[in-house]
Amino acid sequence: MSTIEAILMGILQGLTEYLPVSSSGHLTIASHFFGIDGEQNLTFTVAVHVATVLSTLVILWKEIVWILQGLFRCERTAEGRCRMSAEQRYALAIVVSMIPVGIVGVFFKDYVEEIFGAGLFVVSCCLLLTAALLIFSYYAKPRQKENISFVDAFVIGLAQAAAVLPGLSRSGSTIATGLLLGNKKEKLAQFSFLMVIPPILGEALLDIMKAMKEGTEAATAGIGTWPLIGGFVAAFVSGCLACRWMIGIVRRGKLIYFGIYCAIVGLILIFLS
Repeated sequence: MSTIEAILMGILQGLTEYLPVSSSGHLTIASHFFGIDGEQNLTFTVAVHVATVLSTLVILWKEIVWILQGLFRCERTAEGRCRMSAEQRYALAIVVSMIPVGIVGVFFKDYVEEIFGAGLFVVSCCLLLTAALLIFSYYAKPRQKENISFVDAFVIGLAQAAAVLPGLSRSGSTIATGLLLGNKKEKLAQFSFLMVIPPILGEALLDIMKAMKEGTEAATAGIGTWPLIGGFVAAFVSGCLACRWMIGIVRRGKLIYFGIYCAIVGLILIFLS
């Protein structure tokens, strides 16, 4: 992989991690046309995913500080009893949302990796499913809820677990599912981006352990220092821009345009495959 290709792949990862068009699907497409074998670029994959996590921390630092400051705070009732604070409820909702993807990662990781190698047809079908979710959520008008409940968090987590399939957008699936459940769009993008931080870091840790087991040469095959740095920086910068942009898009309710895009790309891929 050249430095230019690494930068392009980093930009693609950063943008598509937040935009509801599937980062894994687009990286699979780009890898297919660039002739890059993802299994030979484990270190690069870890680097660009960690870069997108850092971009989330930068853009949503106020929300993260709010959660941390209230994590151990006791909220008193009128009777003087201690109850769960808003920050604690929010943090617990994130933990609940992680359960499905944690189960998939522990018990079905090898099976999912087999699907990732299934070619463009799987990606195209999942992109069409992403399109259907985004378009349907745009026209659905459920009753609005004030807060994301633990049940809703778990269901949104199920959507995140399903989005390990290449082409099924994680942000698109979680946000669309939240909208269909009646959660306010102003809060969904923030929750969607925060809930993915622990799973991505966990996946990166597993990949690092895998790289250590395989040896440094196997993990970094085809990747030099400058392509790795270029991909990391590109993913971080584009991730910051996409994260901020996506929050505004969700608030304005413009997800249908991404649904149309996913439908067009999915149909083209079906024709090509």
